Amino acid sequence: MPPPDPDPVPDLDFAAMRSAIDALDEQILELVAARIRIVLKVGDYKRARGMNVYDPERERQLLERLARAAKPPLDGETARRIFERLVDESRRLEQRHMTRKNEDSG
Repeated sequence: MPPPDPDPVPDLDFAAMRSAIDALDEQILELVAARIRIVLKVGDYKRARGMNVYDPERERQLLERLARAAKPPLDGETARRIFERLVDESRRLEQRHMTRKNEDSG
């Protein structure tokens, strides 16, 4: 059995840390929603001009930039993976939005 931690985190501090995480998650969710609102506007722009949703060069540049911008304790690979998922879901929502707009106008 390992020796007890000489400086355990008191339960009150643990609850406060969990609360802080919950508050940050809410802020992240608000920022993601704001990002998606802009993505949908980009989709409208692309639709009006007959452009494709998927722009692999733009995504590559975005992911490289964000991986380089990651600061500890977040490493570049983790930042890339998080944003790959965000970009994938953004693209899915943009495509769905554009499809609905096309159906509405057709």
